[in-house]
Amino acid sequence: MNADMRYISAMTKRTPDRPHRIAVLALGRALPMEIGMPFQIFDHLGLPYDVVLCGRTPGPVDTTGGWSVNATHGLDAVVNADSVIVPAFRDATEGIPGDVADALREASRRGARMVSICTGAFALAGAGLLDGRRATTHWRYTDALARQHPLVTVDPDVLFVDEGDVITSAGVASGIDVCLHILRLDHGAAVANAVARDIVAAPHRDGGQAQYIERPPLAEQRGTSLAATQAWALARLDRPLTVGDLAAHSRASSRTFARQFVAETGTTPLRWLNTARIDRAKELLETTEFGVDRVAELCGLGTAANLRVHFRRATGVSPSDYRRTFAVTAG
Repeated sequence: MNADMRYISAMTKRTPDRPHRIAVLALGRALPMEIGMPFQIFDHLGLPYDVVLCGRTPGPVDTTGGWSVNATHGLDAVVNADSVIVPAFRDATEGIPGDVADALREASRRGARMVSICTGAFALAGAGLLDGRRATTHWRYTDALARQHPLVTVDPDVLFVDEGDVITSAGVASGIDVCLHILRLDHGAAVANAVARDIVAAPHRDGGQAQYIERPPLAEQRGTSLAATQAWALARLDRPLTVGDLAAHSRASSRTFARQFVAETGTTPLRWLNTARIDRAKELLETTEFGVDRVAELCGLGTAANLRVHFRRATGVSPSDYRRTFAVTAG
């Protein structure tokens, strides 16, 4: 029996009296990929969902692709849905119209499961639905979400956050992860795994979006008076380095150096040094075929075991998994 038949068979044993109604709310300048994800996953053979595309009013909704999608329903369908999914939209940080916020709040009040993909989190936050909760969004926008909505606890590292009746996902492709997660919650792992195979997606991805965050070279992050010492340390990451070593290079006492470092960079010398070592490890994993032991030596983390501990803590994945994802030498 193939995957389609397996999940269709599973559905016949648990199909509800009526389909679960999912309203996908496309706001102005929506991102087409994120709009399509819920339809690709939930509007699948045999699955008991009724997925509809909504706008503020029925009719065309502009997308970032330069073309429009046709919303067959307006905000009334959002209010009466069992689940509401808000995909990313380009002007998310500028707020949402009052009627959209009212519809989202009313849907939540009526018991709908509220879901966001990528910057769709700004719509849920704008309606006050994330206050007092953990949430996430695309890593480029986590700082903005935390700044604009201080009552929200923003987690920048995860692929999605499940708060029960409110679920938020990180950037772009993590929308697939959260949709499969919802399918798993509703109908079990076998059904979710069958759909994942059919759409050629991983049923479950390890780690979070921390591994994808783009950071500037540490020595260039701030125009500080410590730049020369930072550059000196970055050239010697394969050697044992202490706060005393960095302080000596900057011609300051360890205490004065540490205080100045925190004041100018916002972090401690040891944390900065550890982040630099992890960044060097990433570079080596991406661009060389060195074994994990050699990578650990060159980035100054000593042993493969030590590298694995620090690397997973920083990125959420193992060095080997990171290499499989990002290595430019991989065939």
